[in-house]
Amino acid sequence: MGGQLEDRGWGLEGLMSLHQASHGLTDAPGQYALFENARRARLGQSREEYAAGMGALFAPFTDVAAKNPHASAPVRRSAEELVTVTETNRMIADPYPRYVVARDKVNQGAAVLVMSVRTARRLGVPEERWVFLHGHADLRERDLMERSDLSRSPAAVMAAEHALEVAGITAGQLTTIDLYSCFPIAVSNVADGLDLSADDPRGLTLTGGLPFFGGAGNNYSMHAIAETVQHPRTAPGSYGLVGANGSSLSKYSVGVYSTTPTAWRADDSAALQAQIDAWEAPEEARRADGWASVETYTVKYGRGGARTGVVIGRLEADGRRFIALVHQGDEEMLGLLSDGEPVGSRVFVRSFGLGNRVTTSQERMDTILPRREPVLRDDYEYVTVHRDGHLLEVTINRPEARNSLHPMANEELDEVFDAYFADPELWVALLTGAGDKSFSAGNDLKYSASGKPMWVPKNGFAGLTSRRNMTKPVIAAVNGFAMGGGCEIALACHLTVADETARFALSEVKVGLAAGAGGLVRLPRAVPRKIATEMILTGRQVTADEALGLGLVNQVVPAGTALAGARALAAEIQEGSPTSVRVSLQVMAETEGIADTADAVEHPSSALESLMVSQDAIEGMTAFAQKRRPEWKNR
Repeated sequence: MGGQLEDRGWGLEGLMSLHQASHGLTDAPGQYALFENARRARLGQSREEYAAGMGALFAPFTDVAAKNPHASAPVRRSAEELVTVTETNRMIADPYPRYVVARDKVNQGAAVLVMSVRTARRLGVPEERWVFLHGHADLRERDLMERSDLSRSPAAVMAAEHALEVAGITAGQLTTIDLYSCFPIAVSNVADGLDLSADDPRGLTLTGGLPFFGGAGNNYSMHAIAETVQHPRTAPGSYGLVGANGSSLSKYSVGVYSTTPTAWRADDSAALQAQIDAWEAPEEARRADGWASVETYTVKYGRGGARTGVVIGRLEADGRRFIALVHQGDEEMLGLLSDGEPVGSRVFVRSFGLGNRVTTSQERMDTILPRREPVLRDDYEYVTVHRDGHLLEVTINRPEARNSLHPMANEELDEVFDAYFADPELWVALLTGAGDKSFSAGNDLKYSASGKPMWVPKNGFAGLTSRRNMTKPVIAAVNGFAMGGGCEIALACHLTVADETARFALSEVKVGLAAGAGGLVRLPRAVPRKIATEMILTGRQVTADEALGLGLVNQVVPAGTALAGARALAAEIQEGSPTSVRVSLQVMAETEGIADTADAVEHPSSALESLMVSQDAIEGMTAFAQKRRPEWKNR
């Protein structure tokens, strides 16, 4: 048979960011629990009061499920039983015990036959079986961190109200209602908006709901529609509403059904969506540092007693919203979240490569996550360092992995460069790769595919690609391949010396990725844009000589001599004043974004003023006058 499959993809775009995933928000219970606790705070209820409300909301659902032969858990439970934590009803994510969480691991199916009236007549479908769609709407809420109020989803309520408006009826005229019920707030959010109570005599479900009937992974709302259309067939002219929720109170679709014949009625969802998209959104702080207040929270419970605290808060300094995790083992902060009334509490947050971490005070943060001293050590596992006077040589030491980097290697490089930039006795740094095959193959894809935790330091890949204030020179000594992230490392360095075997490429497109560690930005600024675009879109390798012609490298040296060439270039730099070198790099960075040349030249820089009163400036002019070599002090 012929036919066409309409593949709409996963439908996950914008529903969960990598930033949220790095803070543990990959699960539905954790995300919904944040909304639930925000709602509890808005209502001013205690934990016990709010739990009782969740139980009262879902107890009638169990009554329906108990009578449904298709339900996966046809057991009638009391409101108290639903929310009392026991061995079998363990806590999943505060405030959710297992009985009020959607039942996903079931195998269910449903189908709805849609056709025109003409086709129904041609096929001989009895008219008493016909059910018409009278009202409909489909809206999408702002992304999680863009919502002004995390305690509700106004877009879902707007969808329900608009579907009723299109149908030309009110909520009071409905005979049946089925509200998507993955978690209590998915029901209460719409019920609050439509002024429906938990004990509405019509009920808020026809199937028994997702925690008891099941179906979160089995197109639950299709089951709801299949149940809904049965009722107007026995009570012609009555109306039934189905509300379908997607992701984290994110997408909401509503249908209003009746046997009363009606032509297709257009909705105005597009105009409503434009209003939603124009709502003011709080600014997010991806890297949050300082005192803050808790906006909402949850504690996720793993088997075996493990607990993970998640907080969404607002920075005191500027009101920006952030997401943060509680450091494992921080019982004081977990205690505040688990036993206290944390919403509104003053807390302290600090950003790390792993993400933001939150605790009760700055003093406690310094205790459980002490700041790393920027000093070199002699026990690195994935890099080696060699200090030669004012020169620091850094070698990526993973030749068995073509000097590719995983999180631990990135952290070590970040630590090394922190120490380099903090040490006034170090004036120039060289970076190379162990062996003669690769400078760096970039990200360690085997590690990435292992499922182990992934992160990058705050200062970026290799501790360089996102580093600001690089006011001391870093020279890349490229020996062999600089692929993907390896090429991005070289682009982040001030200067590059390549041996004749070197090859450069932003090869991410070859493995379904993109050069997100600066390659997409730096390469078009380093070489002609069309060449950069070609390299980015094809992953084409560039030889050392071609790279030299493009201005991508400073020098090409014989095979095996990249490090020696870099040392010679570093020696030339050290002939000049380290203070002048530092100030020059600072002013170059300050003026890089100023388009007008005259404005850039006139840019006032405190660095230049400091230079003119430095000892090195005085020494340089004095030595010139005395016809001797200057003795630089780097101050």
